[in-house]
Amino acid sequence: MTDFNHLMAPGSIGAMALRNRIVLPGMDMNHCENGEMTEREIAHYAARAAGGTGLVTTGASAIAWPVGSASWHEAGLGDDRFLPGLTRLADAVHLEGAKLSVQLVHHGKVAGVDTAEGRPLLVPTIPSGPTSRMDMSALVDNSMDELIKLGTATRNKQATYRAATAHDIAWLLDAFADAAGRVQAAGADAVEIHGAHGYLINTFLSREYNQRTDGYGGSLENRCRLLVEVIGAVRARVGRTMAISVRLNGCEYGLDNGITIDETIATARLAEAAGADVISISAQAGNPFRDFTLGPLPATIGQYRPMAAAVKAAIGIPVIAVGRLLPELAEEMLANGECDFVAMGRQQLADPQLANKIASGRRASVRPCINCYVCVEQNFFDASAVCAVNPSLGNEPEAAAATERATTSRHVVVVGAGPAGLEAARIAATRGHRITVIERSDHLGGSTWFATLTGSANQMLVDWLTHEIADTNLDIDVHLSTNATVESIRNMHPDVVLLATGAEQRLPQSLPESLTRSLAEATPGPIDVTIIGGNLIGMSIAQYLAERGDTVTVLEPGKHLGLAMAMPRRWTAVVEAERSGVTLVRNANPDDAHGTIIETRVTANSEPNQLYDELVASGIECHVIGDAAGVGYIQGAMHGAHAVATTL
Repeated sequence: MTDFNHLMAPGSIGAMALRNRIVLPGMDMNHCENGEMTEREIAHYAARAAGGTGLVTTGASAIAWPVGSASWHEAGLGDDRFLPGLTRLADAVHLEGAKLSVQLVHHGKVAGVDTAEGRPLLVPTIPSGPTSRMDMSALVDNSMDELIKLGTATRNKQATYRAATAHDIAWLLDAFADAAGRVQAAGADAVEIHGAHGYLINTFLSREYNQRTDGYGGSLENRCRLLVEVIGAVRARVGRTMAISVRLNGCEYGLDNGITIDETIATARLAEAAGADVISISAQAGNPFRDFTLGPLPATIGQYRPMAAAVKAAIGIPVIAVGRLLPELAEEMLANGECDFVAMGRQQLADPQLANKIASGRRASVRPCINCYVCVEQNFFDASAVCAVNPSLGNEPEAAAATERATTSRHVVVVGAGPAGLEAARIAATRGHRITVIERSDHLGGSTWFATLTGSANQMLVDWLTHEIADTNLDIDVHLSTNATVESIRNMHPDVVLLATGAEQRLPQSLPESLTRSLAEATPGPIDVTIIGGNLIGMSIAQYLAERGDTVTVLEPGKHLGLAMAMPRRWTAVVEAERSGVTLVRNANPDDAHGTIIETRVTANSEPNQLYDELVASGIECHVIGDAAGVGYIQGAMHGAHAVATTL
């Protein structure tokens, strides 16, 4: 057990005192309308403040909205009409004991709203050569509906570019300063100047995008000039009472002339000298269609740790570390002096109460982020974020519904102990019902045994659900290795039955024994394997077997691989499978299978329909949830369970 003393210790950034070292980093929720804060956006940040985080950072906020905006739904800072909403946000965050930082951004080469409205994208240098020819081959595995939605922000218009002039740079300095002034007038505590993730300041810093020959290009000092001047302009406007954060890429993945950690260290020193109070170290990939899970949302836990530590060792102001930092790792980094604050973003989307639970010794009760990329996929469509494991994200009042006591306690029988069944049992018990869970296998988690096989973070969710339903304060009785029949269910005298028996997954007898155990052990090999079905399960098993040394072919009867995965995860899964030597065949004929055959196609399960009809005919209220109601994987299971359990 970790005590988290360093994580929960108070700290300060400039003149801003914080109650702990946990930061909610900037993540785009896309709830704003016409640049103005909505109550939905405010409720999102207020919920994380109420959850105990020390510093709340907004998503990207355009300094001159709609000019320089990437989304039609991001916050605007370029006009006084935005002040009332910003003020309500600051008041809501402060009411819950947290501090507020607002992220200042001009999106530059990815300002899709500029493209939609016919404005050339503002860049340091007009793209040419490799920079202007991004590899889009990953889109072969996107459906037509997804391809259409990818053009939402730009309204499917073609981008044009304009190299920034001296007049543009002067305008930018004024726009950043004015935006910071409005944030200060609204009562916020800090601003974050975004110099990462491919946005305008980032492109000035990077040799890949900046080929200027004037005072803003060439040497590192020149490439940092715009950032240094922006920091100076903001500091001159807000004085010393407001903290200034600067977000930088520790590196740029996949670019021949991308930013390196040595350059980032030098840039951080210049930013400190210019007046920055804290540096936040993230990273970026040059091609999001190939490397998005390297940056800015890494798939590997602690991926940016060495970069944060390197910057921390080189400067005198605090450093915020970023990048899949689970609480235990965050505590270790703080204890080692590798950083001063830790950003835990997607984890607080999954559980807004993360900080409070850690502070009260309930680490095991923190609902985990399963790193599925469902939330960020919506940004590609200029849509509001959703969370696979937290149905209340973006609709915070729904969180209260999951804990609100029911007027009458009922006996609820849940058939199936996969994620849908366990989540429904947890919510219903929390609301005061008596729960009986029936599971035919000898373990909890249902078909998520694939998670332990492939190293997926889904197992973290099963562990959390298992922990929560074991809570002695909840009235939950679990029966494993028990078949549910109409007669046995009737004998339990339920008031309501929830059928969560999952989907039918065709796994033949020839399946290697190692694949049937939660913790797989290598079979004598290598073996020749054909996987029929390039879905989420098929791609995961293919990667696992290839890394084990087996010869693997995936036959996908349809046009696209991995459609059940959120796009960034899907693109990475395909690239990694190919790198591991997996043969991927789209529009395949399953009859071409050879060697050991694994069929992973998931179909509707007829069993719950029969049970449902007979139970309803006998007068028992009955609901079908999870994959038994329609294949929706983790997201469908958790959202479906929440929808039903909160109405009981």
